[in-house]
Amino acid sequence: MNKIKVAVLCSGGGTNFQAILNAAEAGLIPHGEISLLICDHEGAHCLTRAARYGIESVVFDRGKLSSAEREEKILQTLQDHKIGLVVLAGFMTILSKNFVQQLEGRIINVHPALLPSFGGKGMYGLHVHEAVLKAGVKVTGATVHFVSEECDGGKIISQRAVCVKEGDTPEMLQKRVMREAEWIILPEAAEEICKKLSEKETWK
Repeated sequence: MNKIKVAVLCSGGGTNFQAILNAAEAGLIPHGEISLLICDHEGAHCLTRAARYGIESVVFDRGKLSSAEREEKILQTLQDHKIGLVVLAGFMTILSKNFVQQLEGRIINVHPALLPSFGGKGMYGLHVHEAVLKAGVKVTGATVHFVSEECDGGKIISQRAVCVKEGDTPEMLQKRVMREAEWIILPEAAEEICKKLSEKETWK
C-alpha cells in the first residue's frame, strides 16, 4: 500500500496532534504515515510529543521570521519530505492565498465549532466557546475542512455535534468539544483524505 506522508502544523500543546498520534498507533490511519511536525513557536509542548514518538520536528519561530519567510521555509520543507497531506492542528497562523493554493486539496484544519457558525477572523481557541455560550445555542461541535484562502471557509469534510450544558464555562466546553468531537473526526478525516490520495502523486 502506498502510504501518504503526513505533516502536522502546530503552535502549542498539541492535543489534536496527540489524538492523531494515538489514532495512528492504534492502526486507524492505515493509509497515512505521520512523518513530520512543523511548529512556529520554540518551546511548544507539541515538540515534546513529537520527540516521544520519534517524529522529526522543525521549528520556524514566528518571532524570528516574517510570515513570507516562514511560509517559504515550510513549503520547501514539505516538498523535501515529500509530504502528501498537511494537517493544521492548533496552528495559530493565518496562511496566505499563495501558500494555500499550492496545497489545494491536501491541507485540512479542525475548527472547534460547527461551521459556518462561529468561524472566521478572531474565532480561535476559547474565543469560539465564549461566542457559543454568549449566543445561547444548545449544540456546538467541531468541523474538519479543507483550508482555503477564506478563513474557515473551505469545503467541509466532516462535523460532529456536542451538547452545550447548563453551567458550562468556555474552558469546560472546550474540553468537551475536544474529547467528543475534535479528537475523533480529525484522525478520521486524515485517514479519509490519505486513502483518496494514496493512488495519486503527492507532489507535482
